Amino acid sequence: MKNIAVFASGNGTNFSAIARAVKNGRIKANLALLVCDQPDAFVIKRAKAAKVKAVLIKREDFSSNCDFELKIIEILKENKIDLIVLAGFMRIIGKELLETYKNRIINIHPALLPSFKGAHGIKDAFNYGVKVTGVTVHFVTNDLDGGPVILQEPVPITNKDTLKSLEEKIHKVEHELYPQAISLILRGKMKLKGRKVIIQ
Repeated sequence: MKNIAVFASGNGTNFSAIARAVKNGRIKANLALLVCDQPDAFVIKRAKAAKVKAVLIKREDFSSNCDFELKIIEILKENKIDLIVLAGFMRIIGKELLETYKNRIINIHPALLPSFKGAHGIKDAFNYGVKVTGVTVHFVTNDLDGGPVILQEPVPITNKDTLKSLEEKIHKVEHELYPQAISLILRGKMKLKGRKVIIQ
């Protein structure tokens, strides 16, 4: 059985959605590890409740980003991690991790990429006034929010929506779409050819 590591920095609702999907068999894998860089992040409590090993690695404890990532890689290898799942990990992934886990790092973004890249995808789409936004699961590359798209699902924005209601709609879709994408990858139902994702 393959081993997953979730990287998160905050509340951790996507972590919980993944943990539930593993528990109920929707994702056939072992959720082996949470990697967190923020000591006060609520996701650490979620991991404890789900009986998932949590490792806190603070960037400020290392002299460089390279050393920070080399420590993470050491821990990932100790735990035989096959797939890295970013779930609100508020750091740009660097060269060391990208090269060591090439095509094995995925992320979820709260907009229909390539639109509204960056840290405020929901707010940016809402403020721009688009009628449809959505959720994207994609591979992580050195192009910020620019890796090959695995799955996308649109989310309509109505006249009655507030930023808060849109956030709730987006998160609900995230919690369904991310486990689906993880399952596709782990079951070998998806292949990456160049920058194109082919789902079989």
